[in-house]
Amino acid sequence: MNRKLFKSVREYKKQSVLAPIFVILEVLMEVLIPYQMAKIIDNGIQNGDLSYIIKMGVILVLMAMLALLFGAMAGNYAAIAGAGYAKNLRRDIFYKIQDFSFKNIDNFSTSGLVTRLTTDITNVQMAYMMSIRLLARAPIMIILSWIMTLTLNVQVAIILLIVIPILGGALIFIAKKAHPHFVQVFDEYDVLNNTVQENVNAARVVKAYVREDHEIEKFHGISKVVYDLFTKAEKIVAWNNPVMMFVMYTVIVLMLLVGGRSIVLGSMETGELTSIVVYAIQILMSLMMVTFVFVMIMIAEASTDRITEVLSEVPEMENGAEAVKEVKDGDIVFDNVSFSYAGEGGALSLKNVNLHIKAGQTIGIIGGTGSSKTTLVQLIPRLYDVTEGSVKVGGLDVRKYDLEALRDQVSMVLQKNVLFTGTIYDNIRWGDENATDEEVQRVCRLAQADGFVREFPDGYDTMIAQGGNNVSGGQKQRLCIARALLKKPKILILDDSTSAVDTKTDALIRKAFREEIPNTTKIIIAQRVSSIEDADQIIVMDNGEINGIGTSEELLQNNAIYREVYESQTNGGGDDE
Repeated sequence: MNRKLFKSVREYKKQSVLAPIFVILEVLMEVLIPYQMAKIIDNGIQNGDLSYIIKMGVILVLMAMLALLFGAMAGNYAAIAGAGYAKNLRRDIFYKIQDFSFKNIDNFSTSGLVTRLTTDITNVQMAYMMSIRLLARAPIMIILSWIMTLTLNVQVAIILLIVIPILGGALIFIAKKAHPHFVQVFDEYDVLNNTVQENVNAARVVKAYVREDHEIEKFHGISKVVYDLFTKAEKIVAWNNPVMMFVMYTVIVLMLLVGGRSIVLGSMETGELTSIVVYAIQILMSLMMVTFVFVMIMIAEASTDRITEVLSEVPEMENGAEAVKEVKDGDIVFDNVSFSYAGEGGALSLKNVNLHIKAGQTIGIIGGTGSSKTTLVQLIPRLYDVTEGSVKVGGLDVRKYDLEALRDQVSMVLQKNVLFTGTIYDNIRWGDENATDEEVQRVCRLAQADGFVREFPDGYDTMIAQGGNNVSGGQKQRLCIARALLKKPKILILDDSTSAVDTKTDALIRKAFREEIPNTTKIIIAQRVSSIEDADQIIVMDNGEINGIGTSEELLQNNAIYREVYESQTNGGGDDE
């Protein structure tokens, strides 16, 4: 695990240090216990000295109790350190994501970010917790047990000295063979999570088209891939135990041969042989622990790389040292603006846009699909940065503003309306968390939402289900408009945000805007001509360029695109064209 991630340990450094210290103390007791047992067997049992047996037995029990105490404390501190480290990692990733611009977010899939915040961090947590316990325990146990064996019998100690690197090398080889499969698994987890997420979010569409069997088959397909990769990895790792057992029993047989011969020759006592066998088992089990931790670390290494990708992502937009925190008014200027989602050198979505919107004006934007209407308005609150030229709000380049201050004064209702789990009051107060009930109800009246809200049994205390699935599309749009209005912005942008409401309600919303927020600059992207017909200016977009600007009457006279849309909707009788 790299240093960048270790920074997240922070306030849990104390527990991270105390855990291995208590592990060392636990190991010391466990190493002394076999030696104490040998003394009881050789000096007490063989000589029939009951008082000696009782005395040494009490010491042995105290050692065992101390080992238990130290082990419990080590486990407790390791658990706190591991859980705390994971908590900090989740916080750091989540906070990092909050600083991302839209362009940064585009670099990651939603399911990929969710996997990093859940499965990947759990892997890192387990590896960290085991590392501070077992990586401290195993090497010390191996060294001390071998030293104790050396003091009892040099020949057996030499056997262990030969076996330890051979067994360790074999187990590490097994772990390395399994590692590539574990790496692949986590990439497939992203695909699996994405499949599940899509299915849950689009459950109504799946059922409407009777595609349950297709979705089940798709899920089984990716689930089978994950299963196969895990199976391959586990089949390799499964060799750990038989290799370990084979070596352990081989070593025990060799020790019994050497030790038995020494006992017969009188150079070793029975108790000493017993303690040597225990030390050998401790050494071999410690090697097994090292390998197990090594496998966990290798699994976590893949997760670490994925987490580091997020933490190393440089936010495209950051506040300058002297960022301006007050927006003068809603005046907007596009000065020779070009924009590409791919950055400099990429295909341009906007080309040489020059535009001046005066504060308080109502601006309509219309154009075909893919004409970059949404792209144009997303540059105003600096959701993306221009590739060329500049966007000015209140007479100042948006890049000179404090991001929070700018976005507080630019309310934007996006194409995809999102409501969060909570009451209607909670959702509307996203616009202003300190707003009173009366202020919330007022903006709902402006957005023509008050009527249907009061029809709910719980009124404004009605709980919104996840994603707003218990309200209609039109109701969701009106609640989102109310939420935007509560910010009391200088600029209000509606990105096709009244498409799901009827024309009468749409007209009432626009009437409320004119009467109640006359000084707010209002930009309305719409597919219906009726939604923008009475705007001060209408902008016609075509292929990333401004094809025409003017009132509805002016555009009917001199703009073919607008005239075609207008006639197709009015003469064809299709408001939903």
